[in-house]
Amino acid sequence: MKIDIHTHIMPEHMPNWTQKFGYGEFIHLEHRNCKACMMKGDKLFREVEDNCFKEDTRIREMDETEVTMQVLSTIPVLFNYWANADDGLETSRFFNDHIAETVSKEPKRFIGLGTVPLQDIDLSIKEMERCVTELKMPGLEIGSNINGKNLSDKEFFPFYEAAEKLGCALFVHPWEMMGEEQMQKYWLPWLVGMPAETARAICSMIFGGVLEQFPKLRVAFAHGGGSFPFTIGRIKHGFDVRPDLVAVDNTVSPENYIGKFWVDSLVHDKKAMEFLIDAMGENKICLGSDYPFPLGEHHPGKLIEKMKLGKKTQKKLLYRNAEDWLGVKS
Repeated sequence: MKIDIHTHIMPEHMPNWTQKFGYGEFIHLEHRNCKACMMKGDKLFREVEDNCFKEDTRIREMDETEVTMQVLSTIPVLFNYWANADDGLETSRFFNDHIAETVSKEPKRFIGLGTVPLQDIDLSIKEMERCVTELKMPGLEIGSNINGKNLSDKEFFPFYEAAEKLGCALFVHPWEMMGEEQMQKYWLPWLVGMPAETARAICSMIFGGVLEQFPKLRVAFAHGGGSFPFTIGRIKHGFDVRPDLVAVDNTVSPENYIGKFWVDSLVHDKKAMEFLIDAMGENKICLGSDYPFPLGEHHPGKLIEKMKLGKKTQKKLLYRNAEDWLGVKS
């Protein structure tokens, strides 16, 4: 049994929202000479394979790698937080309906996460309610920052409160990495920026009091928690020696929150995984591959399966922790 909590999907056919709304660089997909091209406005953004949008291809590849279920979420570039709120809601609903439809076709293979227009909290809460109550989604995917605002911003607290009341799990994925414009060469935004961006999100939710004020909120972070697990000593030391700068919104030590949120397993390295288990605990790590993208784990769970772990621990990492985070039973 394997539940992969970190996979991305997009619709095969999307409106050209740039033309419809008359502004911005909304993503749409164009199919050209056997290639699927993600267009950002009128510019080529990325070519993708059909496993990014065809569920039969996904299922075939899941069978080949013995993945029982995928948790589907949108590609972060489709969050559209920068758009006018009503337009962001329209695109969010389109992606959510697509994911819900995909799940309905193969409910034993897919679980869906929604997306919401977090540039407007009221609209986000309404769409979250629709995702949970009507589309039967157990959670949402959100970005590591919202138009440059950290997840500690008080503006988002009503959203967290609503998510906690609804029992809506949150999957935090890095995007719009800080310093991205200064490190375009060598793919550094993805290699360096993403781990730092995820640590930014975790620290923001800890120091901003989000996890303290909403203790029943079930939050998971992508990419093994980024650089957070490997810098927790530095983070705690900073909290201890400069509380005047760090403990300004929450006086509880950051180490107290270890075990109160989840991370995925995408660290690519055996020694890193051993450290992650030691640092974060075997109950709070879920299999995550970043399928279908090249920086992900191409055989989801293989790193875990190759390690000398007890069967009980292996089952936790491969699927049981995912069930706990999502609040589902497969």
